[in-house]
Amino acid sequence: MELKIKDLIGLFNVTEKVILKWIKEKNLPSYKIDNEYFFNKPEINEWILKNNIAVSDKILDFKLTNIPVSLSNLIKKGGIFYNVMGNNPKELITNSINLINTPSNLSKEEIIYSLLQREDLMSTGIGKGIAIPHSRNPIIADIENECVALCFSENPIDYDAIDKIPVHSLFFVLSANPKRHLEILSKIVFLCQQEQFVFILDKKPTKESILDFIEKKESEWKK
Repeated sequence: MELKIKDLIGLFNVTEKVILKWIKEKNLPSYKIDNEYFFNKPEINEWILKNNIAVSDKILDFKLTNIPVSLSNLIKKGGIFYNVMGNNPKELITNSINLINTPSNLSKEEIIYSLLQREDLMSTGIGKGIAIPHSRNPIIADIENECVALCFSENPIDYDAIDKIPVHSLFFVLSANPKRHLEILSKIVFLCQQEQFVFILDKKPTKESILDFIEKKESEWKK
């Protein structure tokens, strides 16, 4: 177990009392050994995503794999697309995937089916007009084929997000293994908690502007 309560206090910027409450009421994954709680990084990452919990920049220390995750490079591979048509999540996901630079050894139909299966379980709308469509389990065989794509919808649509704000920006995640999957998702979630980035997305800026912002943030994260 890599984490203790003090680590989660720093991660969430809450008190120990809140952490203990989450363990009891929100099923925060934990292990009690000799009257002390311990936590597993991948499980905590997954819990954060499922419950849409705000986190501090400590989340960036959750390096789950030896090969660094670069959002800007992944987005360069997947692409940025504007004015994608769709009146509901299914149509928007389908039309987006048909535009995205997906791996040649994986059919568009397989990817769409996997993403829609995940949406049937729970909406991937994280609030503030943003969704992160992703499969329940990684579907890419090779890390070299991983990608993230950003798609802007022609019109905001109801995505059953927690805050009920219609979605206009979607980050599609195609990852290679469970640990990288969670690390990519957690970095996108953290980025989308930054008010400046949310403001930028709302304006649908140029591809260059988006990538420049993310690259600068990633450079800051490394310091």
